Amino acid sequence: MERFTFPGWANRIPALILGLLTFGAGYVAVVGVYGTAPTTINVGYSPKQPIEFSHKLHAGTLKIDCRYCHNTVDHAAHAAVPPTKTCVNCHSAANPDGTVSLSAIHVKSEKLLPLHQVQASGEGIEWIKVHDLPDFAYFNHAAHVTRGVGCVSCHGRVDRMDQVYQAEPLSMSWCLDCHRNPEPHLRRDEFITVLDYVPEPGEGAAVMAEKGIQPSTNCSTCHR
Repeated sequence: MERFTFPGWANRIPALILGLLTFGAGYVAVVGVYGTAPTTINVGYSPKQPIEFSHKLHAGTLKIDCRYCHNTVDHAAHAAVPPTKTCVNCHSAANPDGTVSLSAIHVKSEKLLPLHQVQASGEGIEWIKVHDLPDFAYFNHAAHVTRGVGCVSCHGRVDRMDQVYQAEPLSMSWCLDCHRNPEPHLRRDEFITVLDYVPEPGEGAAVMAEKGIQPSTNCSTCHR
């Protein structure tokens, strides 16, 4: 019986298999690292912004309404980040003669130098997104805000945060829990941005009845 001889190219198969296994292990490791990173899971994620901004001071101590900076939350799908001119309304840079064009609050503060540099350049501030949903998930801020969902339900007590962090997971199961039982998260319109407000007993049910709220749990609601 003639002995079978493997062709020369067969000698490369073990190296190929080893390479595939190495690639697979590396892929799993990378997916594992990025899949469990704070920027993916989000709870506790708190990036340092290009300009230091304390929500605890502005929203907490000074009681500035959320909509002053995020001025599209009640009529658009996306919550706008404040443009430079919003910050400059209060923190104008000093002119060469020492005067200011708008409000003179901490004009010479070193913390505001980056703001004044951006203002002089005419460019926008590159804020880093903290609450970042996956691209395959659709979320409409206005649809929630106008139906009685308070800012605190999703963003937590930002009025106590010097540096904002993500307080809730914003996962699919977390969203569905609210859609199935929205009453605890609903409040009257005048308290939407009042972060320390505690809804009165039965207030959520009253808001549901008044606005005819029937949250959908259909997949197409968020995955369009």
